[in-house]
Amino acid sequence: MRASQGHSIAVDLGLAPTPPPDRLYHGTSAAVVPAILAEGLRRGARHHVHLSPDLQTARRVGARRGGPVAILTVDAAAMARDGHLFYRSANGVWLADAVPAAYLTG
Repeated sequence: MRASQGHSIAVDLGLAPTPPPDRLYHGTSAAVVPAILAEGLRRGARHHVHLSPDLQTARRVGARRGGPVAILTVDAAAMARDGHLFYRSANGVWLADAVPAAYLTG
């Protein structure tokens, strides 16, 4: 068995940097949005920050913990222009090392 995004297990995913779409999305609990907008998205114990290609997927991801869901929009085009790398896993999840707050809107 192999994880598509690596999560917290040390695996070499073998992913090459890939140009992202202009916008990506991050679904999360509404309660943590102020902190994310102030500090950006960090990978925490995972290998990467996980981003969704569309609003429907982001909403589904954000709903996993229950409670109100918020969808953040990532200006992936600007991030890529500024030198940030993106990767796309086999199951369509977009990955980045971090998303600075300047590239997020809620």
